[in-house]
Amino acid sequence: MSGTRGVSPPATNIENQDARVREGSDPVALEAGPLIVASGVTRVLPGVVPVTLVRDIDLQIGRNELVAITGPSGSGKSSLLYLLGLLDLPTAGEVRIRGRATAHMDEAERAQVRLSALGFVFQFHFLLPEFTAEENVMLPMKALGRLPEAEMREHARSLLASLGLGEHAGKRPDQLSGGQRQRVAVARALANDPPLILADEPTGSLDSKASEQVFLILRDLVDTQGKTVIAVTHDLDLARRMDRRIVLEDGAIVSDDEIERGVPMPR
Repeated sequence: MSGTRGVSPPATNIENQDARVREGSDPVALEAGPLIVASGVTRVLPGVVPVTLVRDIDLQIGRNELVAITGPSGSGKSSLLYLLGLLDLPTAGEVRIRGRATAHMDEAERAQVRLSALGFVFQFHFLLPEFTAEENVMLPMKALGRLPEAEMREHARSLLASLGLGEHAGKRPDQLSGGQRQRVAVARALANDPPLILADEPTGSLDSKASEQVFLILRDLVDTQGKTVIAVTHDLDLARRMDRRIVLEDGAIVSDDEIERGVPMPR
């Protein structure tokens, strides 16, 4: 962080500024910096024969990006996504979310960051079967506790309507198609208006028509709502329509390239 040249502020002020950046509470630093920074991130499963899921990951994800993480099965794609989303903890290295270090957070602090800054979409929607679509979308809002009940319900209905599900808000998951359930899952991920959506094979269990609908929703979140979306996918046709492709092999990043839209991507 820079100050005015030729002026030497008191040392205590510099220390306070640095502390605010370290803790992620400086609003200017938060707005200007990347959303996620991974530095030397490694995840090893302990055992008689330890298994390395990801190793030495150095990565920055900025704002307004649609990022594909690809690679062969077992390359560490989902493991990396879970580490970036604070669903798992690295064995070594550090993940910073919006400038805030997470290594020394307790689970309550990590849960608060997940609720306020991150949204998750998985291959299988994980909607609660006894709740309606509207009630499922309200769950993250209830956990965060920022809105009164009436506003949560109104916001849930608005999100569902924006995804073409206004008429289905009162239906349970078993009354919806696979594509509709996944769109409810996207609405739930957006419930607390997070800047970052993490998607693990979001179209993996859908037919081609539903896959296209979900992809266009993710694309729109970036292009018109200013979100960042990181999506793990095996679908290279889908990946080439994103802004950036990160390729993993054996738990390590082997390439990280921006994609020019409309230009065929090597397979």
